[in-house]
Amino acid sequence: MPLYRIGVDVGGTNTDAAILDIQALDQPGRGVIASQKASTTPDITSGIEAAVSAILDTSEADQSRVLSVTIGTTHFINALIEADARRLDRVAVVRLCGPFTRQMPPFSGFPIGLHGVLDGGAYYLDGGLEMDGRPIARLNEDQVRQTAREIVTSGVKVVALVGVFSPLDHDNMYEGKCKEILQNEAPDLHVVCSQNIGPTGFLERENATILNAAILRTGHRVKNGFKRAMSRLKLTCPLYLSQNDGTLLDADTAADFPIKTFASGPTNSMSGAAFLAGIDRGHGGRPPMVNGVEPKVQGDDLLDMANDGKNLPKDGAVEPQVLVVDIGGTTTDVCALLPSGFPRQAPGFVEIAGVRTAFSIPEVVSIGLGGGSKVQPDPESSGSASVGPGSVGHELLAQAKVFGGQTLTATDIVVAEGNVDLGDASLVQDVTTEIRRAARKEINRLLVSVVDKMKVSTAPVHVLLVGGGSILVTHTIAGVDKCIHPIHQGAANAVGAAIGKISGEIDTVEILEGKDEKIVIADACQRAIDQAIAKGAEPDDVKIVEVNKMPLQYMSQTTIRIQVRAVGRLAIPEEPNSSVGAHRPVDWNGKQAEDEEDEGEKVSVPNASHPTTKPSLGVDLATYRPDVRNGVWYVSDVDLEFISTGCAILGTGGGGPTYYEYLKSLQALKTHGKGRMRIVSPDYLSDDATICIGSWYGSPSVINERLASGTEVIDAINGVNKMLNIDTFDGVLADEIGGGNGLSVLPVGAHFDVPIVDADGMGRAYPTMYHTTFSVYGHHLCPVIITDGRGNAVVALNTDSDVRLEACCRTAAIELGLSCASSTNPISGKTAKSMAIHNTVSQSWYLGRAVHQARRTKTSYTDAIFEVCSGKVLFTGKIVDVQRHLGGGYTMGAIVLAPFTDDEREAESNFSAQNERHMIIPFQNEFLYAALCDETGSEESQEIVATVPDLIFVLGHDGEAIGSQDLRFGLRVNVIVLPSSPLWKTDKGMAVGGPAGFGLKMTPVDCGIPFTDPRSVIEEFGS
Repeated sequence: MPLYRIGVDVGGTNTDAAILDIQALDQPGRGVIASQKASTTPDITSGIEAAVSAILDTSEADQSRVLSVTIGTTHFINALIEADARRLDRVAVVRLCGPFTRQMPPFSGFPIGLHGVLDGGAYYLDGGLEMDGRPIARLNEDQVRQTAREIVTSGVKVVALVGVFSPLDHDNMYEGKCKEILQNEAPDLHVVCSQNIGPTGFLERENATILNAAILRTGHRVKNGFKRAMSRLKLTCPLYLSQNDGTLLDADTAADFPIKTFASGPTNSMSGAAFLAGIDRGHGGRPPMVNGVEPKVQGDDLLDMANDGKNLPKDGAVEPQVLVVDIGGTTTDVCALLPSGFPRQAPGFVEIAGVRTAFSIPEVVSIGLGGGSKVQPDPESSGSASVGPGSVGHELLAQAKVFGGQTLTATDIVVAEGNVDLGDASLVQDVTTEIRRAARKEINRLLVSVVDKMKVSTAPVHVLLVGGGSILVTHTIAGVDKCIHPIHQGAANAVGAAIGKISGEIDTVEILEGKDEKIVIADACQRAIDQAIAKGAEPDDVKIVEVNKMPLQYMSQTTIRIQVRAVGRLAIPEEPNSSVGAHRPVDWNGKQAEDEEDEGEKVSVPNASHPTTKPSLGVDLATYRPDVRNGVWYVSDVDLEFISTGCAILGTGGGGPTYYEYLKSLQALKTHGKGRMRIVSPDYLSDDATICIGSWYGSPSVINERLASGTEVIDAINGVNKMLNIDTFDGVLADEIGGGNGLSVLPVGAHFDVPIVDADGMGRAYPTMYHTTFSVYGHHLCPVIITDGRGNAVVALNTDSDVRLEACCRTAAIELGLSCASSTNPISGKTAKSMAIHNTVSQSWYLGRAVHQARRTKTSYTDAIFEVCSGKVLFTGKIVDVQRHLGGGYTMGAIVLAPFTDDEREAESNFSAQNERHMIIPFQNEFLYAALCDETGSEESQEIVATVPDLIFVLGHDGEAIGSQDLRFGLRVNVIVLPSSPLWKTDKGMAVGGPAGFGLKMTPVDCGIPFTDPRSVIEEFGS
């Protein structure tokens, strides 16, 4: 007898449903026996019920033989997107952190209105882990019980529980135990643990946990509505919800973690298209991904261990990469499918309701091309035409010429070519051959460009074409080996939901010292497989589909973050529905739920989406003037936004991200009030002024998880001053302007109420504390103090060399948890004038403003950058290879870039430089040199065009700096070089900051651009 699975995908306009006979999945129809499109209803549930009822009637399927219903919907988080206060609850945030994390309180970076509605208080408790698994502080049960009582007294019913490095707490010793104590003390509290929500990256994981807690009540309400609908349909099978990554959660779990379902729509469409096209059975299995890229060498030991070699091609053939191209009426969406059959996930962070979180969502590139795209011949250039982005959209049947309208559309072009029988072809007989050819050329160019952007490797490309606008592709696409039109493409999203699989995921950090890396990874793979089976996957079908290894920077011991995903189809029960019984929805307090009540009118949240992290949005950038009075620059939130962007650029690939330091600076500006955060020129200082130096020291991977207490840099400066009997001082200065440390002294200056000096010791980012001009020119760095925020301070009184000093400090930092601060011997005003690199805070401000202005006016950001500082574009192109490895605690490697084609260069307004050769850029956290080369980057082909100490940086399409840790295949970038300060160009400077300082045996190559002093904000705006 047949067995069925039902899939439902709820869109903004339509709700699609499909029913599949799972015993006929290998037949030509791929088991689809009925599909239905219904209108999405305001309550969501009615539309789902109508669509499912229709497919059950059409298919005449026996409800008792339905194994599962899977729904893909964004309804769980609509309360957040719509900022509907009726469906949002206040959240108490409990951090297990010991003395840490206080510098960046919960809700940092939340939009103003959402913060006001959700903030239910913050509680800092003992607990949490160091990155190597040592406890920060043991859980204090009395402290937890007291906190539970305080939360109940405040009237808050939902808790977001967040422990430092909790994703590494596999034994639930902290968040799990704390949750148990909280609920024993206050049984009505609902607690969401962050380790169940996201990976390492404290703030983003906490944000997602807060949002999940805020919609927990709504999640259970929606789930109960779905279950009632199933009862009315006489379906007693299990109910599942699609996750963001395309795998499944059972309905009860999804109601507990509703935030995990917000982006399931694109995933269902893409995976459904792949299934309908038979991609899952085309090659007898495909290898798992390693670091997001299909392996170039088949049979790699790592993959053999992960999969016993059973998924690898035996003939050594190169597996094709599969892209799904969904062409609608207005836009074309393109997504790359991984070997797992799921879409490639976007890197970095994603905003939900204006809140930054660490969830992965499908990486989709969209362009304004569809069946309704307007075609406009170029009156100034015969043989040219524009297609889109303007579109007639859903009015195609009324406005397109073939349907009697007056607008020439892409659909008209296809009909006029004679490739499609649609509408009345006689109505487009007047479209000239010249216009047809010009429009076809532009359609093809747009498709080639968007497909190329989504390539994940150099492997052959197979494209799956779906959507009503797929008729625009009449032959093939240049650079694509095969174009496939799947069957039942109109139901691809619902089919994708129906065939959803169960996943097990492991995300862990491992110190490899004394361990066999292959055994460590194999263990992680087995844990992922076990997890998938425990969640309901068929044991014999579970496979490892992705293995990511990410080396952590600045670690003295080889340390990697390992991410593993195992996926398998849902197991088939021996007797369908034999033990399920009728659905009896329960409310979130465990009681039987009553029928759904009317929620009443929506209650909007004022300023719900007003961002706190983008103050420049409300400012006319062309007329904005910073507040400079009497030689002092009083910093505003807009200034901080510019400085943050500029510091990221000056990081030259390293220096760590600036976002966290930007948030800390915003918080300090708010806390200390106007006027305390101020900047002065080095020339403002007297020669005998005392200037303290402080910065963060450790590993960015740790610093972004074990958030600072806020006392670290302050304690380090105070410690040095106490040793040297310094009672008062006159200012603070950053040792490096590049990356997060460029902003680190801003809150410190506000705390001490002393100015920040507009200068630094590097003019960029470098990997060690002795890479400073002070050290190069004879200023002794000792005494140095390393602090950790809980009272520990390690002192280096003296060392026989700066290299030894760095080694000693690195050892101390490891013991203190690699999230530390350092302060070195203060400098005098005279030293700041003669040895520091001047106006670098100003330079970061000008760079940031240039990028923001160009972004707003949609003009070239490279032109904008060169208007404020001297430099040039070295290369324009796309990354075609990324190599990484660990060495000496640093992330080392290289990228190879390929030039754009003529069509790509024409399409990319921000990428204009012409290149014939490829380029290779090696890095040791920071970029070391750039060389033109052949397509493999071979050493003998290299022609070096720039080296350190000149500033080499890589900028993306939006002008944002791309750090070495974020480089990946396919990114379109500009490589830019700025000349370094003359302080680095002397023999002494080159010995430390040039190629020789990094062990490179090469002659330094000057970028050929004369150095000019960075402009001064104080001088320009102080008059």
